[in-house]
Amino acid sequence: MRVLIVLAHPERQSLTAALNQVVLKELEAEGHEVRTSDLYAIGWKSNIDRHDFPRLPNSQPLRVASASRHGYEETHGLTEDVRAEQDKLLWADTVVFQFPLWWFAMPAILKGWVDRVFSCGFAYGVGEHNDKRWGDRYGEGVFAGKRALLVVTTGGWAEHYSARGINGPVDDLLFPINHGILFYTGFDVLPPFVAYRVDRLDETEFHALADKLRERIRTIAVTNPISYRMQNGGDYIVPSMVLRDDIQSANPLGFQLHQI
Repeated sequence: MRVLIVLAHPERQSLTAALNQVVLKELEAEGHEVRTSDLYAIGWKSNIDRHDFPRLPNSQPLRVASASRHGYEETHGLTEDVRAEQDKLLWADTVVFQFPLWWFAMPAILKGWVDRVFSCGFAYGVGEHNDKRWGDRYGEGVFAGKRALLVVTTGGWAEHYSARGINGPVDDLLFPINHGILFYTGFDVLPPFVAYRVDRLDETEFHALADKLRERIRTIAVTNPISYRMQNGGDYIVPSMVLRDDIQSANPLGFQLHQI
């Protein structure tokens, strides 16, 4: 299996970095081919702007979606760093994202990686299915058949991120990433691996956490993905993209409504 690890943490001595080494060594021990995008180490440019589209005329307003589509289709229309990351994504069978949960979201540098690398015409806005206005997304698209896994660290307790916890359920907090970014572009999204109270772990607790992560990595190829509903699977009404009235859920207003 070919695995790309996208790492987003500025500190080499952090728990996120330590767990990154756990993932890397376990993948290599299992015989997988691994590439890494260490965003802080490479000085990744996180903000998207006109400099990302070298062929865009100065007289033309920047409309990011259309500029990225034209840039992707043109020779030298995107910067070399973006093209390199896109090549890695096409190469990989599985992508592991490792990052701390900061202010209930991914770090800005990782969001900027998504903004710049997931170009229109590359990661979304491609193909047709039934109604070409909507295209291949939410379970279809260029990344269909590839797997994605979030490995997340957070300082809060597991109870804080439980169904009745003050921070809200962790699966809800990660829904915009898992569903809105990864499943949107076609990935089979695996249940996330979340490490809690990371600033309070002692050595024994770290080794126990590392063992759990190794087990997740050993089973990465066979773990069942989150059962999100596919856009073009018949559950949604076109063009409103609202679920059919006959589809019921125990949580009719929450994110879980969009899971089978």
